[in-house]
Amino acid sequence: MIEKKMGAATRDAYGKALVELGKENQGVIVLDADLSKSTRTDAFGKAYPDRFIDIGIQEANLVGIASGLAACGKIPFISSFACFLMCKGFEQLRMGVAFPELNVKVVTSHGGISVGEDGASQQSVEDFALALALPNFTVIVPTDEFATKALIKQAAFHQGPVYVRTGRSKAPVIYNEKSPIEIGKAVKLRSGKDVSLIATGLLVFEALMAADALKEKGIDASVIDVHTLKPLDQKLLISEARTTGAFVVAEEHLIGGGLGSVVSQLVSKNFPVPIEFVGVHDTYAESGNPDELFEKYGLTSKNIIEAAQRVVSRKAK
Repeated sequence: MIEKKMGAATRDAYGKALVELGKENQGVIVLDADLSKSTRTDAFGKAYPDRFIDIGIQEANLVGIASGLAACGKIPFISSFACFLMCKGFEQLRMGVAFPELNVKVVTSHGGISVGEDGASQQSVEDFALALALPNFTVIVPTDEFATKALIKQAAFHQGPVYVRTGRSKAPVIYNEKSPIEIGKAVKLRSGKDVSLIATGLLVFEALMAADALKEKGIDASVIDVHTLKPLDQKLLISEARTTGAFVVAEEHLIGGGLGSVVSQLVSKNFPVPIEFVGVHDTYAESGNPDELFEKYGLTSKNIIEAAQRVVSRKAK
């Protein structure tokens, strides 16, 4: 059975990675929209005040300024809460970053409903859909502190716009400093023959717990961490479809428009298999404790287990 060891929040790992990047690359510029203490970009601001800009509560302008910096050859990292930056800055991201394919790194915090007590106004459940809809964007959701550090550093040297979601809550540790984490390459954490549990973010650990419980029920489950939603690791996912013949996709996001949607498109075209979805069902969440919210809105290992049992049953028909 997997042991749950809590690590740092992915937003904390982002802040630390930025400071290291600032030392390695003088072209890295960080901008924030009056939330630097929450996004953890304040650490970069303290270390490199001449390369840090807090422009205030102006998400659209935040994107516009970053576009200009990128056009001049800099590597701007811009941060705010996911719902603020993606919703308020979407037009500027569309025409100022995605269309010209500028080298802007959009790293948000407070993704998903695990934000908790702040409520629906600050819980982003549609950011995957918005980011995935932007042509030329790479879309990343790190699983734990080690994955965050690795992927943020890779994002800095990845040519083109990148969206990264980080979270407020502490994340269970899955990786270590030597783990092979690479943009565009999903990680197969468990091998199985009956069903593939395809997850991202905090739902990866829930999938690992579900796999343990399913084993006791006679169901052998693979667990795949899809930390890069775009581009998908098509080779691995198609191989999984051929191997297990059934998928459960789990994400801390609306079921429509996120990981489940892009995985469904991939397998329906290449090797159709029955799929069940674990995510937020066409609603905004309430204010509450993150664990209680996961329970109420169906984002736990229990929900993944039930979905796996359903999809295995469908496969057998």
